[in-house]
Amino acid sequence: MTPASASAEEYLAPEAAFRFSAVMVDAGTLQITYAIADGYYMYRDRFHFKADGATLGQPDFPHGKVKYDENFQKEVETYRNSVSIRIPVEVSTSPGAFKLVSTAQGCADKGLCYPPMDTVVDMSASAVGKVVGPADASGNVIASSGSDMDRITAALRSGKLLTVLSLFFLLGVGLSFTPCVLPMVPILSSIIVGEGAQAKRGRGLLLSAVYVLGMALVYTALGIAAGLIGEGLSAVLQNPWVLSAFALLMVGLSLSMFNFYQLQIPAAWQSKLTEASGQGGGKLAGVFVMGAISALIVGPCVAAPLAGALLYISQTRDVVLGGSALFAMALGMGVPLLVIGASAGALLPRAGGWMESVKRFFGVLMLATALWMVSPVIPAWAFVAGWAALGIAYGAYLLWSKPGHWAARACGLAFAALGLLQLVSVATGGRDPLAPLSHLGGGKPAAHTDFVRVRSVAELDAALAQTGGKPAMLDFYADWCVSCKEMEKFTFTDPRVREKFARMVLLQIDVTANNADDKAMLKRFQLFGPPGIILFDGQGRELADKRVIGYQNADQFLQSLQALAP
Repeated sequence: MTPASASAEEYLAPEAAFRFSAVMVDAGTLQITYAIADGYYMYRDRFHFKADGATLGQPDFPHGKVKYDENFQKEVETYRNSVSIRIPVEVSTSPGAFKLVSTAQGCADKGLCYPPMDTVVDMSASAVGKVVGPADASGNVIASSGSDMDRITAALRSGKLLTVLSLFFLLGVGLSFTPCVLPMVPILSSIIVGEGAQAKRGRGLLLSAVYVLGMALVYTALGIAAGLIGEGLSAVLQNPWVLSAFALLMVGLSLSMFNFYQLQIPAAWQSKLTEASGQGGGKLAGVFVMGAISALIVGPCVAAPLAGALLYISQTRDVVLGGSALFAMALGMGVPLLVIGASAGALLPRAGGWMESVKRFFGVLMLATALWMVSPVIPAWAFVAGWAALGIAYGAYLLWSKPGHWAARACGLAFAALGLLQLVSVATGGRDPLAPLSHLGGGKPAAHTDFVRVRSVAELDAALAQTGGKPAMLDFYADWCVSCKEMEKFTFTDPRVREKFARMVLLQIDVTANNADDKAMLKRFQLFGPPGIILFDGQGRELADKRVIGYQNADQFLQSLQALAP
């Protein structure tokens, strides 16, 4: 059990709670000792030992204390303060060197149970009396240095500023094509369109640069804050109230594209800013603010680069290097926006009736962005109904505003038809706006992944102890997590993935509420928010090099699963 009052920060790191050491008592006897911190204990039946280059005999365990354990719902033998285990060893190589793998698991009295820890050390039968401690261990989880997040954190720890900035800039460019950044495209395009005849190539590039700078600075500040407090931005920025506020802001901005009002800062401020910058200062200030607001949209998206940077900041408090990395990544995410800005002046039509039509089109795109923003927290039928209303309304506008213009009428009919199609879909039980009538085709229903829900660290440990030797997967999910839903819809439904799932135990924790148990679980796995998928082997040990942070398609995900269920 994990008490709600117990903060995740109160728990020691596993290597501090259970301090490992090993020594050759004589040429044929190995002694392994764990120094156990006050308030913690270890399980006798969770110790396992193996060696490469030597044969181990039967371990000689001391007597422990038998207690009924709430985590495993049975009586178990435990150790406190310290435990020393002697193991006969027969070395098969002439120099007497061998590699020892010691597996152990322990818990805290307050309720947190740690995952099984693998400590790997190099031993020598000839080095009698030499104590090998934690500093000589190569890790406490299987291949813990191999995950994307850990490799990124390691790159930061190298301290090479130019390497770090270049790496994160390139990672940002890669992230720029994710759903996190796409909503910024209509926002920025609307700003440039709003310039009217002034939207020349140089002006468009300047507006884009100011927009990206505002986004990057706020994104970096939010990331540093998240790393320092040890929590992700997702739960804060992606709750229904905040998302609704952002969506209303998008609706308000879209109304300016329909000429309901003119969006500009107060005249007194604008004149001062204009004097300071020569020209257009007020507009640039507004664009900077829009970029800053957009950072709140992109901020909650969790991917390996962001998670690695946040983990580095939280562990080292090095906000200079960590913040610089986040800023470089944010600039990388802004590269496509700069391209759009530079080309907008050449691609967009000049002043006149066409410009007004384009402005209204981008107003519709901003309304679509508002609908997309609230999609994680509204029912699926409401999301489809929103698309229906938007399509019908815009189609009707085009038909009635330009009755003699054949292109406008054709577009109006197309939008109205799509809207009516979505309306039929929601009326008949459809929930997929991309395939509105697929549920009426009479084919097989979409495959559904059956997860066993766990609500706390204790429930997870109990579930891992009852897998019957099967590998397990823990999926971190939240209702507001767009990438989580994409994984469910596109990745988990792939027949090849489902074939792997059939041989696994599927666990899931819903961190939508972001309560104490949710935070403890995220803290345990050093995650800053969903999506995150943790894989365990048949003995309940995490395969850290196979962690999935952010969205993966079926092909990528299968590569991660390959080590579990070949």
